[in-house]
Amino acid sequence: METNVFKRTPAENPWGIVLLLALGLMISFVDRTSLSSALANKGFVHEFALDNVQRGWLNSAVFWSYGLCQMPMGWLVDRYGVKWPYTICFAVWCLAATATGLVTTLWGLILMRLLIGMAEAVVVPATYRYLANNFEESRKGTALGIYSVGGKLGPALGAPIAAWIIITYSWKAMFVVTGLAGLVWLVPWLLMLRNDFPSREQLVAAKRRAATVPLKNLLASPVVWGGLVNNFCYSYFAFYCMTWMPAYLVEQRGLSLQKSGFYTFVSFIGIAIVAAASGWAADRLIARGKDAVVVRKSFIVVGFLCGTTVLLGAYTKSPQMALVWNVLSLTLVGLVTTNNLALCKLTLIPKQAVGLNTGLQQVATSLAGGVSASLSGWLLHIGHSYTLPMTAIFVFLLIGAANTLIMMRRKWAPKVNDLPDEPAHADAQVSSSPHDGVIDSGPARQQA
Repeated sequence: METNVFKRTPAENPWGIVLLLALGLMISFVDRTSLSSALANKGFVHEFALDNVQRGWLNSAVFWSYGLCQMPMGWLVDRYGVKWPYTICFAVWCLAATATGLVTTLWGLILMRLLIGMAEAVVVPATYRYLANNFEESRKGTALGIYSVGGKLGPALGAPIAAWIIITYSWKAMFVVTGLAGLVWLVPWLLMLRNDFPSREQLVAAKRRAATVPLKNLLASPVVWGGLVNNFCYSYFAFYCMTWMPAYLVEQRGLSLQKSGFYTFVSFIGIAIVAAASGWAADRLIARGKDAVVVRKSFIVVGFLCGTTVLLGAYTKSPQMALVWNVLSLTLVGLVTTNNLALCKLTLIPKQAVGLNTGLQQVATSLAGGVSASLSGWLLHIGHSYTLPMTAIFVFLLIGAANTLIMMRRKWAPKVNDLPDEPAHADAQVSSSPHDGVIDSGPARQQA
């Protein structure tokens, strides 16, 4: 019998922890995307003598280190729990974000961005490890909807707040204030979450559990590769909006930095609302007996297709209509957000491999951030407008819709191996659970 090595204590409120995880995600996005507001500030650009290509590389630096550390962080939380790895990494990235306002060279900026990316790599694997341990399939969409709101509120609130601090004080003050303010989050986190750092016996059991779905099983699964494509295509658009939207609104549509912050806020509030609502709606359909895979795939495909309306904003001559399509396309792609997260990282994935698979999936997400930031800068450089960057978004969204229909099938979920032999005393050290170690929807083990 597989063992439940991290039992939730009765005093812990999982919905309260989800709210904290959403807030932590929001803070991570504020610190990750605050640079985009600085890059829309002429004083910052002139101080470091940045051209468009350099702006693209600077925007992308955080995503490269973020991607490289995803799988190690997934491995870490699968074995060592959520609380302490998250705590240490959170403190590191907040301090690095603060230090960004103190550096005086381009290489110093790049170094701080790389450090932020490394530390923030823990956020998503730790969250999915917690959700897999504490939520049933019919509640995961709602939990992910709440959680994903944090990822949209980060750039939504971060852009106008960062713009206001830059205008009122300076770009240096913006980095210092936003970095230090985030540290307050650690207080409720340390008080509310149980200590799930494993004992020696629990660590042995966790290693055995993880061994039933090794990395080679994940890499052999079409579902995992389909998830990688989906996460890349969705994230390419999302990270374009986080890194280049303020500059697009200022440079091509003639808005002030303050107004560009407001419209960025509206766009990300829209996607947050749609993401939360679509996750809840999918959960209700699943609770009524509808197939979880079919339900979540339907939301994802519609969302990808609706997001392609971004290209209409690129070609319209009316500044007002450009803003409408800019906001509407990002808002409607929220139909993808929650259900794609659930499908690629929970619904079709064996529970014991959630952390490792999430780390693997986040490699595609962070790669999309790096490619989006740098490729958009290069396309802007050769095309002298934002039409080419938006055309690239259009293509990736169509690929995402087609990929969802073709690749995301229950019969192609990762296979689960038999448990390896264990020492006779191991079962005496930990309590057993009939629910650990299986895909939540069941059939993947049967077809493995």
